[in-house]
Amino acid sequence: MTAKLFRRPETGAVAAFLLTYIFFAVFTYSNGFVSWNGTVGWMNLAAELGLVAIPVALLMIAGEFDLSIGSTVGMASMVLAIGTSHFGAPIWPMIALALAAGVVVGLVNGIVVVRTGLPSFIVTLATNFIVIGGTMGVARLLTNVTSMSIATSPSARAVFAGRWEQANASIVWWLAAALIGTWVLGRTVFGNWIYATGGNLTAARGAGVPVERVKVLLFMATGFAAALVGIIQGIQWNSGNATYGMGYVFQAPIVVVIGGVLLGGGYGTVGGVVVATALFGVISTGIFYTGWSTDWIQLFLGALLGAAVLANSYVRKFAMSGGR
Repeated sequence: MTAKLFRRPETGAVAAFLLTYIFFAVFTYSNGFVSWNGTVGWMNLAAELGLVAIPVALLMIAGEFDLSIGSTVGMASMVLAIGTSHFGAPIWPMIALALAAGVVVGLVNGIVVVRTGLPSFIVTLATNFIVIGGTMGVARLLTNVTSMSIATSPSARAVFAGRWEQANASIVWWLAAALIGTWVLGRTVFGNWIYATGGNLTAARGAGVPVERVKVLLFMATGFAAALVGIIQGIQWNSGNATYGMGYVFQAPIVVVIGGVLLGGGYGTVGGVVVATALFGVISTGIFYTGWSTDWIQLFLGALLGAAVLANSYVRKFAMSGGR
């Protein structure tokens, strides 16, 4: 029973979430951390990061990284801004174009990784700089600025930036992504292919798993999710900016690892990543309610990342030994 519990990838994230939430609930109760507004506050923060982190988790389970997500977020917001404000195009076609641009970035990443065999860490890090540099260069060439307003519509605002009291629409998108990711990973043949690709690439190829196609499709999914977050942020804040999303470059892989996904691939769940992104939201919001400097957020995340990597290693060895 104990070995079975420890074998679950999300066990560490759930324990960390409960301990952290109780800590902030006790020390900031009088400041409203456990109130509706406090709860919605950390969920809003977790939602946008979670939207990116879920496809990143699937990609890492398949054994690859994507560090270009940050620049793709900013690029998508600028596609909306330049298209609607500079050229006067309708918002919905520009949303489709922004999503397509994100998919293209993922497609290029996937093709380069599977065709060259280069580490995806290096390939996508290079793509990250290429995309943000290209976005800023094109924006400067066309508009002479790298940040500008977005001309949106009531329907687009309702879908991507609607609010129920203090709760953002991104929470709904986050929960939908979690359900889809859980279903794909746990209930479909493609989910089995993802585990097989990250677990043992040679054996997966021998079993007939189209590992190259699996990786390319997952890279396209991360590009799509990053572009979706760029659209949500752009419409929510009514402006595009090439630097939007740069914090996700390392935050997304960090919460994925805290959620129990092994760096080597082949192991992890979407549920663990959802809990880990909720943990990120609780830490960020909880520190705000304590009145401490937000600089402490990095310390908490760094400590949790280190603990998660060590725990994942020891827990897996413990589980494989049958709990002895």
